[in-house]
Amino acid sequence: MKSDYHIHSDFSVDSKIPMEAYCEQAVSDCLDEICFTDHVDYDIVNQYTDNQTVDYVAFFNSIDIMRQKYEGRLTIKAGMEFGPQLHNLDRYAQDAKSYPFDFIILSSHEIDNKEFWLYQYQEGKTQIEYNRGYYANLLEMVKSFDGFSVLGHLDVIKRYDKAGVLDDEVCIDLIRELLIEVIQKGKGIEINTSSFRYGMNDLMPSTTILKLYKDLGGRIITLGSDSHNLANLGEHMDLVKEKLKKIGFDEFCTFDRMNPIFHSL
Repeated sequence: MKSDYHIHSDFSVDSKIPMEAYCEQAVSDCLDEICFTDHVDYDIVNQYTDNQTVDYVAFFNSIDIMRQKYEGRLTIKAGMEFGPQLHNLDRYAQDAKSYPFDFIILSSHEIDNKEFWLYQYQEGKTQIEYNRGYYANLLEMVKSFDGFSVLGHLDVIKRYDKAGVLDDEVCIDLIRELLIEVIQKGKGIEINTSSFRYGMNDLMPSTTILKLYKDLGGRIITLGSDSHNLANLGEHMDLVKEKLKKIGFDEFCTFDRMNPIFHSL
């Protein structure tokens, strides 16, 4: 089974690639299954965009068209990447209930409307403060929100840390509590292969976090490229599978109507 469960089409504000182009590329690359996971980040306004939402009706119409066109050649799932904050979780809960999603990624991209990639949240804080603040906030969201399948790019704060990558041990108490909460809720985590193209020196999440997740009893893992263009579709999946095997995992997941389906690595 070859899948990619983190793909951004032109329904996301930061991608210009139509669904059909991804489907053609997926077939060409011999992928068995893909899941579109476009961005919904309510309340965010910056110099680049004032609308990080998805037209759900148009999105599902496009999914239906792609499924008909590629039937028998490619399995296409309807997902979304939610980027909630503590103050707007209710909006995402309503979205999750209102549409027939197969899969939902819960990602933290900002706190208090301050985005990580613009270094707004980090400003005025020490490295330890913004790293621990990130995990503490994500933990509170997971405790308060059930409408998701996996946590996306769990340690993404490392990608936007001008001081360098903080050792996981500094935040391991929060990470452990977060993973326990995820497992108890029957949710999972993703391996996000964008770590390779961002030049990070470890997987995302890190090998340390993945080992801890396994030791705590975590089983649900999806593989996603976080593609915003065709060149990144399905990249590094075989390599990641081998690394997961070395850690001790023997399965990964796809999803159908929010239910995990397990496949051998």
